[in-house]
Amino acid sequence: MNYSYNHSLSANSPLTKKSVNRCFDGEQHYYSHQSTSTKTPMTFSIYLPEEALAGRLCPAILYLSGLTCNADNVTHKAHFQQKCSELGMILIAPDTSPRSSEGHDVPNDERYFVGQGASYYIDATQAPWADNFNMQSYIVDELYDLLRSEFPIHSIGITGHSMGGHGALLLGFKFPSKFVSVSALSPVCAASESAWGEAAYTEYFGKDESLWSQADASKTIEKVGQQYSSILVDQGAADNFLAEGQLQTSKLQQACEKAKQPLTLRYQAGHDHSYYFIQSVINDHIEHHWRMAQLS
Repeated sequence: MNYSYNHSLSANSPLTKKSVNRCFDGEQHYYSHQSTSTKTPMTFSIYLPEEALAGRLCPAILYLSGLTCNADNVTHKAHFQQKCSELGMILIAPDTSPRSSEGHDVPNDERYFVGQGASYYIDATQAPWADNFNMQSYIVDELYDLLRSEFPIHSIGITGHSMGGHGALLLGFKFPSKFVSVSALSPVCAASESAWGEAAYTEYFGKDESLWSQADASKTIEKVGQQYSSILVDQGAADNFLAEGQLQTSKLQQACEKAKQPLTLRYQAGHDHSYYFIQSVINDHIEHHWRMAQLS
């Protein structure tokens, strides 16, 4: 089938196209825009299969990255483009947090699990973070609406890795009307009870542990109950962060059992926390979201 590759932004689009590269039977795009949620410029990558370039509505996956990452990590390392091209799936990868840039002084921390690159996809309530660290609002309101208005998307699923897996589970269950499917790779399952999350939440929320609980994926799932016919989670069995207690995958399993939320949880023998692991299972996650989209 021959397609006319003519996707263009709306006349008054707030997006600035940064780059385009042909990739399989689609294109890998990067965009930037000024965010009202974070009060900073934000960037994201988006893979558009040929169907989307021709203007046909396609299912999409929103991928949230982990600590220290930005939009480049999954775009360059996960090798998702071929499967998305085959299935006609769009995949969007936003940055993990607001960042300092010319004219924008964003707070930061010397610890890699707090500050820039470590937003946890929540809306901070404490100074100095509250002005910029509003990533929940950015993802589920601002970016979500922007994507739906500028690209031929008929449904959106959400996934992510590590801190981003926490974000996918948290936002997927807090806002089920916005997402048709949820999956996660090596997610932080109980952020309010992990050393990483405790450090970040002390900064972002202060000592109000009720706010910590509201930003905990497992506790949210247990509270809201079943929202999806099935969710898929992959975890490397040789993941050092699992062994250190940062991920607490068993608490996700317990929460899903209490919530009667069907969960496919797979421990992948020999796999660690890296993008080599993500490459090994990403196609299954794309197919999971594709199947769920067909039912929406």
